[in-house]
Amino acid sequence: MLSIRDGVLGFGARTLWSGLDLNVAPGEFVAVLGSNGSGKSSLLKAILGQQKLDSGTITVAGHPVRRGDRCIGYIPQQKLAAPGTPLRGRDLVTLGVNGHRFGVPTLPRAVKTRVDELIADVGATDYASQPLGSLSGGEQQRLRVAQSLAADPVLLLCDEPLLSLDLQHQRGVSELIDRRRREHNTAVLFVTHDVNPILSMVDRVLYLAGGKFTIGTPDEVLRSDVLTELYGTPVEVVRVGGRVIVAGTPHGDHHHEEEIA
Repeated sequence: MLSIRDGVLGFGARTLWSGLDLNVAPGEFVAVLGSNGSGKSSLLKAILGQQKLDSGTITVAGHPVRRGDRCIGYIPQQKLAAPGTPLRGRDLVTLGVNGHRFGVPTLPRAVKTRVDELIADVGATDYASQPLGSLSGGEQQRLRVAQSLAADPVLLLCDEPLLSLDLQHQRGVSELIDRRRREHNTAVLFVTHDVNPILSMVDRVLYLAGGKFTIGTPDEVLRSDVLTELYGTPVEVVRVGGRVIVAGTPHGDHHHEEEIA
């Protein structure tokens, strides 16, 4: 579903990553880890056609990336709608169904049916008609998941979708995404600073650091020797009660043992 060949991307004079080769198969769940500034979100922007590689190629479902590709679903970082925001939850999902069309939006029966199905799939039927600003962070994020699936994408890009959610809502949103990829064979690229909420779902990890990267299964990548070599400084990885703890990264701004309140 996704193929990156010899990808190079920089920011100013700094190289975020280079020589990146990545193939993501249908139904595969790939977690993208790394400290702030390592190029995780920039990778998603490049796949969405919003940021051009310095060199290399990206193809999605066999064709070069292009802006507005309907075969790609995108879940952005959690940003709470301000209290008083009049847009309803179902309006947000409807934009995912017909927001790409020109002209005055219409709501034929087929669109309404599709919106209802998407809302039901993420368990948001009870509150979808309420204003977004009145909903909790978890409820809003469920509706964003529904919006991202509106075009039945073959590739789902997730940019820190669990940020600011409590443990219960982290689990709920993660399970929605995992169920989608299992039932529809959707490939998932999931950017996160904490792999623990999704660790049991992940097939492979792409770890970015200091302009370099490593790819493999969680057991292959999340090891002291591998991350020490990647960062070029001692990094310790331990597992406690099934959780991964990474300590000693130079930037100290991503910790896989942290809980998000």
